[in-house]
Amino acid sequence: MAATLRAMDVMHGRRTRAALEVVSIAALYLGGELFRGLADGGRAAAVGHADDVVRVERALHVFGEAAVQRAVHHVYGLPSLLGYAYLTVHLAGTVAVLVWVYRRHRHAYGRVRNVFVAANAFGVVGYTLFPTAPPRLAGIGIADTVSHATSIDLTSSVASSFYNPYAAFPSMHIAFALIAGAAVWKLADRRRWRVAGAVYPFAVLLVIVATGNHFFLDAAAGAVVAAAAFAAVFAAGRLSTRARSIRAESLPWPA
Repeated sequence: MAATLRAMDVMHGRRTRAALEVVSIAALYLGGELFRGLADGGRAAAVGHADDVVRVERALHVFGEAAVQRAVHHVYGLPSLLGYAYLTVHLAGTVAVLVWVYRRHRHAYGRVRNVFVAANAFGVVGYTLFPTAPPRLAGIGIADTVSHATSIDLTSSVASSFYNPYAAFPSMHIAFALIAGAAVWKLADRRRWRVAGAVYPFAVLLVIVATGNHFFLDAAAGAVVAAAAFAAVFAAGRLSTRARSIRAESLPWPA
């Protein structure tokens, strides 16, 4: 009887921890969207910054977003597929990886989750300091294929009330895709899943560029955010380990 009660307590504790993590994942996403909405620098500034991005890309000879979009439009059904992917993959992919890490690699879950949280925080700083219009709103001849090829109109007042259309720099789609892909690459046992983790960020890059929602420079900034988040979390982990070691060394030896 006592063993049964202990087993029930353990199961209840696991369910409670899992529920708390579900809440934390939801808070991670919704909090990021909330702060994106608050970091609104205005349309004029956002379009001006988009012009700056185009200028830099031209100087670097990487201004090819329009060419990518034209190429995608030559493949039947692909604009619609990428449009729906833009609406779903960012959240679904992130949640899927977090759930997988929690269930299969619990020892790494805390760090992976914290990297996502840190990236979110860095992204908000970017949106606040550099509000940027996406290509589809920058007046440079790039279409809004999500609105045209899916049942969701991103320019409608209803859709716009749920997000800040000028929070494009850095691209958190890329930041999260790189974090998720790196976690899968590092933790997966099977080669095909490791390859999927490596390919995933490139697939997301195609989605965000072909749909007119991000510049290549936005994606590069997203990669910087992901790298900074990894560095911050691992540095914090090292400092925490060092602090525990110092405290342990300062304890008196037992007689």
